[in-house]
Amino acid sequence: MTGSAAFLPASARLILVCLICTAGAYQIPRISFLSHTRRAISGAPRVARAPTLLSMREMGTSDRASSVASFKVMDVLRRAIELESVPRADGRKVVHCEVGQPQTGAPAAVSAAAVAALNSGDKMGYTDAFGLVALREKIAGHYASKYGIEIDASRIVVTTGSSGGFLLLFTACFDAGDSVAIASSGYPCYRNILLALGCKVATVGVNGEFKITATELRGEIERRRTAGEDPIRGLILSSPSNPTGSMLDPVEVNELCELCDAEGIRFLSDEIYHGITYGKKEASALSFSKNAVVINSFSKYYSMSGWRLGWLVLPEALVKPINILQQNMFINAPTVSQTAAMACWDEDSLVELESHVEEYRRAREVVLSAITGIPEIDTSNVAPADGGFYVYIDLGDANVHPESGLGATAFCSALLEEELVAFTPGTDFEDPDGNLGDRRFRISYAGGVNVAEEAMGRFGVFWGRWLSRVAEAKAKAKVP
Repeated sequence: MTGSAAFLPASARLILVCLICTAGAYQIPRISFLSHTRRAISGAPRVARAPTLLSMREMGTSDRASSVASFKVMDVLRRAIELESVPRADGRKVVHCEVGQPQTGAPAAVSAAAVAALNSGDKMGYTDAFGLVALREKIAGHYASKYGIEIDASRIVVTTGSSGGFLLLFTACFDAGDSVAIASSGYPCYRNILLALGCKVATVGVNGEFKITATELRGEIERRRTAGEDPIRGLILSSPSNPTGSMLDPVEVNELCELCDAEGIRFLSDEIYHGITYGKKEASALSFSKNAVVINSFSKYYSMSGWRLGWLVLPEALVKPINILQQNMFINAPTVSQTAAMACWDEDSLVELESHVEEYRRAREVVLSAITGIPEIDTSNVAPADGGFYVYIDLGDANVHPESGLGATAFCSALLEEELVAFTPGTDFEDPDGNLGDRRFRISYAGGVNVAEEAMGRFGVFWGRWLSRVAEAKAKAKVP
């Protein structure tokens, strides 16, 4: 501060600074993210306009933030935790089947490695933006042993969970206004992050097996071409899928890769549920395309959800831009998590992790047996559950009455409030422009056999009451 203001008392100078900043807030033109995006797409020149007091957004709230829907499973989890905090006379506890979080913790060797690292005197400071070289080499070795794919560690970046990977990739691969394809039944954060970044979402309907193949994607490409709509710039797809558990076989993955390469579509293959499969073999997109990107995570198969660690395998063209973005957005993934994760492929760890998969397999059988044993639920409305740890169910028209508010959202809410069982409604996973979200729900059996048995027992008690409510609502609706 210069001039006469420099001689003012400190308190007066502070007031003066505040007045200047406040005045500036009302004089500096503000251009919203969405309007800037529209101009960038149309090429129209910027028009600076000073907003009035009444037109200004609430301080601290962006158009991006207000346009993003909540992650419904976390809303369910919050309510479940609230119910857990209230002691009950009957001693019953909440049964958590809402989140995709393994009941088991990290392998013993991983936890021991973390403790050893913290006790070693190492500062646990920054790593290279792409992560510890030793860990990246371990990941490369994993691809060589599991898939027979040779990958240079320089193409691997360790991320802050798969979520950090999504943000890096979407930012590096797409501009505001680009159309990115996702499945109509899929992980909701794909849609939410893309929209927050100003991208457009191209929803591709799943087929009768609850998955997208080259056939479905080609149909959407041709439809958009005929209608004169923007071309698809990218595809983000998981196999095994969340929420459906459906899996693409190697031929289907190959066909998708070939189609994406031919159409100039960047294929982002989400493979975080690889390793958790039941009789079908996973195929990595890296086997079929030099342009595909793979996202993976330590949260699911490796049971390290809270350690916030994932990885990307990049084509050469994305190595430099992702490095720059990682440096600026995250610096590096948590160092202690990286250090500990190197023990994931120890022999003892792999034996322990495979025992987790066996537990999921048995829990899956409990859930599927209970669901398929309900005559009112058509077995064709139950997704395949070939991998991951979810069963996804469509209640069908007969078991809901949306006109009375009795859909999957009310179903899951009532089940939680009355029987303390937490499932996630399909509104989290379905295209918001469609009508299937309030007919479907997801059961996570990541908690293991005992949790699955308790949940399905209480579900069976609740099911009859739900049917009675739906029948009563339908009867009332018929009364003139």
